[in-house]
Amino acid sequence: MSHNDFVSVTIVTFNSGRFIKRCLESVLAQQYPNKEVIVVDNASTDGTTDILEQFEDRCQVVYNQENLGFAAAQNQAIAISGGDWVLTLNPDVLLLPNFISALVEAGHIDPKVGTVCGKLLTMSATFEIPARPVVDSTGIYFNPMLRHLDRGSQEVDNGHYRQYEYVFGATAAAALYRREMIDDVALDGEFFDSDFFVYREDADVAWRAQLMGWRCIYAPFARGYHVRKVLPGNRRALPPEINMHSVKNRFLMRIKNISPDIYWRNWFSITARDITVVLCCLLWEHHSLRAFWFLGRNWKRVLVKRREIQRRRRVDSEYMASWFKYKPVSKQAPKKVVSRLVSRSQTAKT
Repeated sequence: MSHNDFVSVTIVTFNSGRFIKRCLESVLAQQYPNKEVIVVDNASTDGTTDILEQFEDRCQVVYNQENLGFAAAQNQAIAISGGDWVLTLNPDVLLLPNFISALVEAGHIDPKVGTVCGKLLTMSATFEIPARPVVDSTGIYFNPMLRHLDRGSQEVDNGHYRQYEYVFGATAAAALYRREMIDDVALDGEFFDSDFFVYREDADVAWRAQLMGWRCIYAPFARGYHVRKVLPGNRRALPPEINMHSVKNRFLMRIKNISPDIYWRNWFSITARDITVVLCCLLWEHHSLRAFWFLGRNWKRVLVKRREIQRRRRVDSEYMASWFKYKPVSKQAPKKVVSRLVSRSQTAKT
């Protein structure tokens, strides 16, 4: 059965001039007609706003006077959106024409699916696609050190990741969120936690959604390309401010979401990683020490968020523990529904 839910595409720009035009063109060229596009610009100074002006007749564009960060600006876009689903999108993403339709179809596998992600492949900053396709993300997973990583990242795409599967969560570079879930898991009206500013906010949402009983489905026939700027191996090449937020948000996410059971099951891995992070800040990455100052000043407010999340928790410890493994975890989607989706996708290609 074909679905015609209304989809809101929300994009946050900040000095995204070299990407945003082609990103928007790929969104507007989607075969899925029942959509709106909302762009929030965080006070860009590189000419992004000049490009956005060319799309004001086809998109709703909001110009902020200051950089509010990715999380707050996405919340701003979501608040004015009207879709049954919200597709958060980075400006450095290029979508194939059936991306939205494939995500929406997969979202109807199960009423408890609150998030849908597709297969993102890598491309260069000039939007050049490699001759040999390389995976950027097929969802995110957590390991016992509480690191969240992209499933399949930097693997040559040899035709694997072809199954509809439940995964832990989706990268907000291209994630479809059910409106009902957005409203259900929001805290004080915020879907993404604005304390995060940038980075890890999608992993925080994924963890919170899992605790509250929502699922994330991976849809293999929804494909796009992403310019990945942040990888585990290139930390030293990133701006100090990004690294500071990375440290801050690692601990924010844990304080809010972790249960005592998950901690005690993985205490050695968690502690070893924490010691490494703190030592790196003390010895080399001094700018990131500001993260601990933020945590200290806002400790009581963060604990209030934690109490609310844990109060609304709907799943048991065994279920949550099943996701924290060193190898990416995925779980089989319902076979009957999957077979119908595969048949529809194959028909659409012919």
